[in-house]
Amino acid sequence: MLLAPLIATLTRAEGWTGLRPSDGSALWFTLWQAAVSAALSVLLAIPVARALARRRFPGRGAVVLVLGAPFILPTIVAVLGLVAVFGRSGLVADLTGWSPPLYGPQGVILAHVFFNMPLAVRLIVQGWATVPGERLRLAASLGFGPGDTFRVLEWPMLRAVVPGVFLVVFLICTTSFAIALALGGGPRATTVELAIYAAFRFDFDLGRAAALAGMQLAIGVVAATATLRLSLPSGFGAGLDRPVRRWDSQGAILRLQDVACIAAACLFLLTPLTMVLAGGATHLPDIEASVWRAALRSLVIAVGAALATAAVAFPMALAVASGRRWVDVVAVLTITASPLVLGIGTYVLLLPVTNPLVWALPVTAAVNVLLALPFAMRALVPALRDLTADYGRLSASLGLTGAAWLRVVALPRLRGPLGYAMGLTAALSAGDLGVIALFARPEDATLPLKLYQLMGAYRMADAQAAGVLLVVIALGLFWAFERAGRDADAG
Repeated sequence: MLLAPLIATLTRAEGWTGLRPSDGSALWFTLWQAAVSAALSVLLAIPVARALARRRFPGRGAVVLVLGAPFILPTIVAVLGLVAVFGRSGLVADLTGWSPPLYGPQGVILAHVFFNMPLAVRLIVQGWATVPGERLRLAASLGFGPGDTFRVLEWPMLRAVVPGVFLVVFLICTTSFAIALALGGGPRATTVELAIYAAFRFDFDLGRAAALAGMQLAIGVVAATATLRLSLPSGFGAGLDRPVRRWDSQGAILRLQDVACIAAACLFLLTPLTMVLAGGATHLPDIEASVWRAALRSLVIAVGAALATAAVAFPMALAVASGRRWVDVVAVLTITASPLVLGIGTYVLLLPVTNPLVWALPVTAAVNVLLALPFAMRALVPALRDLTADYGRLSASLGLTGAAWLRVVALPRLRGPLGYAMGLTAALSAGDLGVIALFARPEDATLPLKLYQLMGAYRMADAQAAGVLLVVIALGLFWAFERAGRDADAG
């Protein structure tokens, strides 16, 4: 599924001579905006993660949940929310009389920070949790202040964690499509992914699209290699997992600083979503029939992708837990592939035998399976390793193998991780605006594509109503699958 479309596209390439001067500008903008977006996301995430790591307060779990929402929020809905806040007639313009420049490089970077700063916070908070409590207790007994604690304990942790977080955000920013399509465009804000879309959709230049895809893959490989060289071990060693009081952060000024960081992050993340929900809810009764049909298509794609991801990810995760680590490498490779090139390659494969436009919806679901695979593997592999360690010998002694082991041992204990993986896949698939934008017929438009069309026609009220519907579908699917897994575990 990963190599066949890439090879099919490459076989139609005419070499690097097919590139245009504008493609060099697209490459530069892709690297520049991804680096700036990743740097801003990480720099803004560090004080928020630090505040969450050293504060315990009522509602902390809700704050952490809010920080996870943008990751599963449909991209096009978030763009609509940012327009409602920062657009020419948005909230900021109404309050201040000044509208910040949203379309172009500034808008692309702002949207990337909106999506990826919460992800960076979640990852860096996990890094803070690896600092043993005994080290913090010893630092307090030695009279360390906040600066000393940061220099001796927190900075080594950040030095080990931040390069990996930067890589993840950088790769996400290089392959994002819907943000660049809605807020970028033009000579100054065209990414490689958007150039691939234009080469295929407007010029049908497969050679140029393949060359651009090679550039995209090279970016991912170079970024991964550089991060491996930059990442350093923290050297803390193991602790006893005992909770510890943070004596280095008890002052009133530090408390106010942490509260301000957390409040600013929540305000930045919740305001655009609130604007979309508040503006679109009143227009839900006026949604036209074509939007409801598009919503049904998105629902079918999301559920199908979730089921297929579980069927693909489970045996792969089992292979990794059994010691075949190369399988994990295969899953990780999908994050560096261009979703548009996967769609183009599939189009090339189908063209000699059938009309590819008829297969737009199944191809969209298949590409979403590939894109969700790394996240599903991250949920399943640790659970399967624990399952093998806890029940492997007992299962072998009882002769439980194959389908019997799957039915009696594995599935009852893995429904939680499976439900989470399927829910995440369904949410991401419901909001995806990628392959479907390449060769969908008007009657095959999904809800994200329909929302984008409404925005392009400046029907913002209808677009906000469609955005509310899309949020309900995406978050509802995530909740339903994840809840089913938790209820099965409880039972």
